[in-house]
Amino acid sequence: MVIKFISSPMQSFNYAGIFVVCVLSTILSCTSPSYAQEVPKPPIEVPKDAPADTTSTSKQDTITGVVSDEKGGALPGVSVMVKGKPNTGTTTDANGRYKATVDSRTILVFSYTGYGSREERVGSRKKLDVSLQAAQESLEEVVVIGYGSVKKRDLTGSVAQVKAAEINAFPTSNAVQSLSGRAPGVQVSQASGAPGPAMSVRIRGANSILGSNEPLYVVDGFPLSGSNPTILNNADIESMEILKDASATAIYGSRGANGVVIITTKQGGVEGTGNEAQVDFEANYGVQQLRKKLDLLTGPEYATFYNLRAANDGVDPYFTEEQINNMPNFDWQDFVFRSAPIKSTSLNISGGNEKTQFSLGGSVLDQDGIIKGSDYSRYSFRSNIQHQISDKLTVDANATLSRLITGRKDSNGGARGNSLISALIGAPPTLSPYNDDGSYRMLSSAYPFVSPDIMNPLNWINEEKNQTQANLILANAALTYRPIQDLSIKLLAGIENRDDRVNQYQSNKFQNSTGRASVTSNNEQSMLVEATANYNKTLNERHNFSVLVGGTYQNFSNSLVMGSGQGFISNVSEWNDLGGAQVPLVPGSAYNKSVLLSYLTRVNYTLDEKYLFTASFRADGSSRYQEGYRWGYFPSGAFAWRMSNEDFLKGTEWISDLKLRVSWGKTGTQVEDFYATFNPLLSGYTVFGEDLYLGFAPGTVLPENLKWETTEQFDAGVDFGILDNRFVFTADYYRKNTKDLLNSVPLPTSMGYVSTIQNVGQIRNSGVELGLNANIFKGAFKWDVTGNIAFNRSEVIKLYGGTDIFGDELKINVVNDSRTILREGLQRGVFYGYVEDGYDEDGKIAYKDLNNDGTINNQDRTVIGNPNPDFIYGLNSTMSYKNFDFTFFFQGSVGNDLFNASAIGSSIDYSSGLNMVKDVLYDHWTPENPNAKYPKISNTVNANISDRWIEDGSFLRLRNVQLAYNLPVDKLNVSWLKRLQVYVSGQNLLTFTDYSWWDPEVPSSGSDYLSYPVAKTYTFGIKAGF
Repeated sequence: MVIKFISSPMQSFNYAGIFVVCVLSTILSCTSPSYAQEVPKPPIEVPKDAPADTTSTSKQDTITGVVSDEKGGALPGVSVMVKGKPNTGTTTDANGRYKATVDSRTILVFSYTGYGSREERVGSRKKLDVSLQAAQESLEEVVVIGYGSVKKRDLTGSVAQVKAAEINAFPTSNAVQSLSGRAPGVQVSQASGAPGPAMSVRIRGANSILGSNEPLYVVDGFPLSGSNPTILNNADIESMEILKDASATAIYGSRGANGVVIITTKQGGVEGTGNEAQVDFEANYGVQQLRKKLDLLTGPEYATFYNLRAANDGVDPYFTEEQINNMPNFDWQDFVFRSAPIKSTSLNISGGNEKTQFSLGGSVLDQDGIIKGSDYSRYSFRSNIQHQISDKLTVDANATLSRLITGRKDSNGGARGNSLISALIGAPPTLSPYNDDGSYRMLSSAYPFVSPDIMNPLNWINEEKNQTQANLILANAALTYRPIQDLSIKLLAGIENRDDRVNQYQSNKFQNSTGRASVTSNNEQSMLVEATANYNKTLNERHNFSVLVGGTYQNFSNSLVMGSGQGFISNVSEWNDLGGAQVPLVPGSAYNKSVLLSYLTRVNYTLDEKYLFTASFRADGSSRYQEGYRWGYFPSGAFAWRMSNEDFLKGTEWISDLKLRVSWGKTGTQVEDFYATFNPLLSGYTVFGEDLYLGFAPGTVLPENLKWETTEQFDAGVDFGILDNRFVFTADYYRKNTKDLLNSVPLPTSMGYVSTIQNVGQIRNSGVELGLNANIFKGAFKWDVTGNIAFNRSEVIKLYGGTDIFGDELKINVVNDSRTILREGLQRGVFYGYVEDGYDEDGKIAYKDLNNDGTINNQDRTVIGNPNPDFIYGLNSTMSYKNFDFTFFFQGSVGNDLFNASAIGSSIDYSSGLNMVKDVLYDHWTPENPNAKYPKISNTVNANISDRWIEDGSFLRLRNVQLAYNLPVDKLNVSWLKRLQVYVSGQNLLTFTDYSWWDPEVPSSGSDYLSYPVAKTYTFGIKAGF
């Protein structure tokens, strides 16, 4: 017999009244007839043209009933499904009533969010009322932590979870992007809009100066050696847990100071019964576009501008009025930027039986960049297999293989002549890309005032290639032995391997080039062996404790070989024939290796499900440190009190969960350079007489007592759920102190060395994190909202000798100085420079004499901006009605300053023939306009690192918006199709900001130096389940 979903005729009713009914019945669970209203629902019927059921003569009949909660309140929107037919069923109306046409053998499954499901066989009954019991589902969910998992209700630390539904809510090219705005205290920034970008992630601020501030990524139990899990496709991931406080991260010791992101990929298993496999397929196609164009000078305006410069400098004009009036106009942004496609396809097959479960996944991603010539492709395959060898022994094997191909056309911070983005901004708009004969136009020789390093952007795009090919393997296997019921012993071994080949070629048609090629091959490898034992025991139903002990061995190595040459007669072979270079260049090679040996233990204890204790300890020994300083020790402890289980709160029905948490612990940061704490021997050539000799000498002098960077963290938090956890609120206060910071320190010139490394000081991060998960409406119309906001303040507590530490110098034609500083009492990495004070009588920029000594010098520099935001936030809303889902996600940052280094050349460098932003022509200094935005247009303009380049980087971005339609597959009469969804979505469609340049989302340092713009994207996709 075929059961088909038949829609009943629509009846006219008052929509406003229905809305009130939904609000009252959903939030208050009231059933008073004073406001109750019946909403008709479609029955389950047998269509007239359905074939007769030859296997049964069961009579079809109508059954009705009411679904209520344990207190008798009606439950609207309860799913009433026929078991074994997942797409056949109905839902209860606003009064909890339902009606279905079934036979006596039918089993109905009643399910509702926040309640336990219930199955009932119809039999001979004509009326079937059902009561559902509230389920603490959210508290019973399992959360993955280091070397194990716990129920969310038993967490004592600060851990945020992002599930598969959120990870795959919107199409992204990088799985880490899905963390953006999802968890309090987690700042995710896209440092570049280039295809296949690495994301920058900060968890509770930045701790280190010399080392990385990226979190540790752990994939299926394997700690990655790199900082960006590009090997994974979003569809491969089941969940991502962000460990934030020391109680959660200390189990990872020397790599836990920046937080830990644990990624669990999809495991095998089947839905329902039987051994059938489940197939999930997704494909989408998107179009990326430049979010906005810069407002630059047109051709006539450009000519007018440089004539004005000539007049101010007392030289003859470069263009006549007739030439200006007939001057062509070329917007180089139109030549360089494009609408670019992005395509993604993924397929996952999972299934198994009681003994063996499997999950196989494959995906292809192709992304063209919005800058011509840039692209990214990822091909990946994943296999997860679990097999029970016996009652006591199981084996798990996970493997992910990926191939990445990246074509780059940007440098994200190159000086003029070394950056395509700089070339396109500065290119004169009066000149076309090509000469009449089809050759590239030499922009640098077009006018006498144009600098020789001004490049033709199309010459750059077409005649230079930069391609990276990467093959990645991540594989591990684990044996788990359970000799007795409460004890499990696990042995895991794994390998992470990455082979990179970077091919670069500059053809002999490139400006001022005879052809240049280079090939760099790099191998990075990490091998892990790990043994752990976990004992879990419950005594007298009051005491539950678990003990974890283990040891790990992980080695890291990388090797590099490179060769290059210049002078190529033909461009046919590109980088594939270095031997064809007329001038071979000196090759290079390198090899590095280090080992990390660790011992760890953790104890969890719960008393009466009210009082929870956690203590952990890890000892790490690293070969990256000298004898006597190789071992670091990282303890932690936590206590949680579930007040909601106390007798004095059990009668408070609206409180579902109330838990107070407090934790303390130490974590570390391991130095990135394998030999940073050793005196390296550097090779070099020197001349004795007329001969050239190769020699070796120490690169510097290092102190013998270099230590680990250690972070001590205190955390206090509360988890609060009300109304059966329909509203769950979390709050945390934390305080992190990082001491023994490693950084480069200058040495006296008399020592013969430039600098050394020392443990120089201490930084503190402290802040507050707030999060809210709300199921506002349930039933036919569902509305879920999650939001979070986080405040973090960093402060430099102590530096070696109280001496300031300046950041890297910014080297631009008109500016050459450091723009950041670390100083005791200030926030980390603040911008440091001069404060402008209008203009002098010649229209040049004047600066404030802050120390009143009558001279402008370094002593007049001060803090001019702060890249650290006052707070960051995210808001996600998901609404569902019938077959439609509508989701939007906002993310923002408030109070952070940006240093707009990108604007320096195109707004103040008047000596090189660059194109300018339009405002310069219309708002520059003249005797009649002394308070102008820009100085006098002259070849002798001056500039410094100053507050001129500081802009408000606050923004509110509509990160994603999506409308999806779930097709009623039950009406298609296709038994093998379980789910089918089509959707349209947009990424970065709206951005509200005062920042003047392309995009306010820049590297976490807050400096925007010719960054590849972040695109907006329109996507159409389809998801299907079989």
